[in-house]
Amino acid sequence: MRNRKYKLLPYEIIEKAAVGEPEAVNTVIQNYIGYIKYLSYFQGSINDNIQDYLKACLMEAYPSFALIDDE
Repeated sequence: MRNRKYKLLPYEIIEKAAVGEPEAVNTVIQNYIGYIKYLSYFQGSINDNIQDYLKACLMEAYPSFALIDDE
């Protein structure tokens, strides 16, 4: 098994974000904020419109997360 540079989010956080719990949604966004800033870097600075768009796309995708129950 390879070592991961970044830790994965706990399943419980993803599960709560999928149902729309605000604190869990914020945790997921904060987990990906570095990548979002990297993608929104345009012509030498961070473009706020692109950053907001990427956050909105991430929040829009939460309800479609395919979660597997451990039952």
